[in-house]
Amino acid sequence: MTVATAFAGMRRVAPVVFKAGCPDCRGRFELAASALRLAIGASSRTTFYSFTCPDCGVAVRKPAGERIVELLTGGGVRTLRLHSTV
Repeated sequence: MTVATAFAGMRRVAPVVFKAGCPDCRGRFELAASALRLAIGASSRTTFYSFTCPDCGVAVRKPAGERIVELLTGGGVRTLRLHSTV
């Protein structure tokens, strides 16, 4: 079986992009999954996503509720699971 045969009929999938905003410069933009990081902690206070603003370069960190976590993980964002020391 050739590669062309194995992948025949498959459609090309558009890359996932996420809309985001910077609280410092108020810029609005779209980011690829590779530009975001997700940290999942033991509580809502320790679960967040982060990125670097492409407009002003500031490091941005925002809380991530259950729905945001679901969207980011489903879109291929790299995830770090934080473990408690207790």
